Amino acid sequence: MLKSMTGYGKSVCELGNKKISIEIKTLNSKQTDINTKISGFFREKDIEIRGLLGKDFLRGKIDMNLSVEIIGENDNVLLNEPVIKNYLKQLKSLKAELDIPESDLLQVLVRLPNVTKINVKEPIEEEWVIVSSTIKEAIAKVQDFRNQEGKALEKDIVERLQNIEKLLQKIEKPEKDRIEKIRSKIRQNLNEFCDNERIDENRFEQEIIYYIEKFDINEEKVRLANHCKYFSQTLKTEEAIGKKLLFISQEMGREINTIGSKANNSEIQSIVVEMKNELEKIKEQLLNIL
Repeated sequence: MLKSMTGYGKSVCELGNKKISIEIKTLNSKQTDINTKISGFFREKDIEIRGLLGKDFLRGKIDMNLSVEIIGENDNVLLNEPVIKNYLKQLKSLKAELDIPESDLLQVLVRLPNVTKINVKEPIEEEWVIVSSTIKEAIAKVQDFRNQEGKALEKDIVERLQNIEKLLQKIEKPEKDRIEKIRSKIRQNLNEFCDNERIDENRFEQEIIYYIEKFDINEEKVRLANHCKYFSQTLKTEEAIGKKLLFISQEMGREINTIGSKANNSEIQSIVVEMKNELEKIKEQLLNIL
């Protein structure tokens, strides 16, 4: 079953006067790229959080945001007394020069940076157990999202793969006509420039066989059919198969291109263009497959 690298999940929990929100977004990427934005309350758990994410997400760009909202009274916000005293001392020395009224000093003071500070306490183990469980819940939601996206992608990819197999079968009829047309054209050209009595039929047949072999696409057709079959079998495996399917699709592309270059027939080349179009759409989808 295919799994998309695109996903989203959110979970929320409450610990006392703290409301903790976990948001995880994932996108396609060649490697695992984990980015975290963690509130100061739990910043020291960054390595453990990355471990949880890396364990469940084998590949892709992962963005996680852990935010903490204080609900009710907040005893973690404190006045930064040393900074306030320093500001006040400087303001009083400038008061007369700048003609600042005594009553306005406080209004000026509260607008200055760092007059308050957050008293970040180390999370107790019971809190972290709940938060880590909430992170796992968000991860599970992302995985469900990715599975649903994977099903939609798989349906589209299977349909396009079947289209390629049908187009491959359509080559059979124009291919038979093509060989006969090549033979007739060579015979016609030969008759225009040579007398029939001077033509060595045995040699002519040998040359025809040699010439036609250069345009033979039977091997390419067989290999393309086998690649399609292998692609379909690989789709049914449970492992992360995005890269493997992309390699198989590249081999399919080589066979399709060779058929087109050897075809020497407008109808076959038209079919080849359709197969290329279906294959390109498959490749686009595979870039988002885990």
